[in-house]
Amino acid sequence: MLTTAFARSAYAEAGRAQDSPRRTEYQAFARMTRRLSAAIAAREGAGNGPAGFSELAAAALDNLRLWTVLAADLSQPGNALPEALRGQLLSLAAFTAGQTERILAGQADGRVLVDINTAIMRGLRGETASGEDA
Repeated sequence: MLTTAFARSAYAEAGRAQDSPRRTEYQAFARMTRRLSAAIAAREGAGNGPAGFSELAAAALDNLRLWTVLAADLSQPGNALPEALRGQLLSLAAFTAGQTERILAGQADGRVLVDINTAIMRGLRGETASGEDA
């Protein structure tokens, strides 16, 4: 049984290693967006009281870590994205930091972070703002 589990794990890791960077980024944003959405729903289910706040705060902070890693990559001289796009993404990273502060202060609910991440995921899939493929 242990051998089977180990083999599954090894093959899963090999499959992940073959993912394109774009797919890996998409998956990271998808996981984070699901987590934020679940935390928002849990907090609303608790009547926006203290219950559920820690889950939302943790999800928002982890989302900020994702954006911080992205911003660090965008800042590297060898980043191949066009300069204008890098600038726009860096602005979104800064906005995400501000929104995270607002969430932690109890002044925002996190929906805007879900919207931003969803837009990034659409871009990673090659969709335009209208939802059509680019």
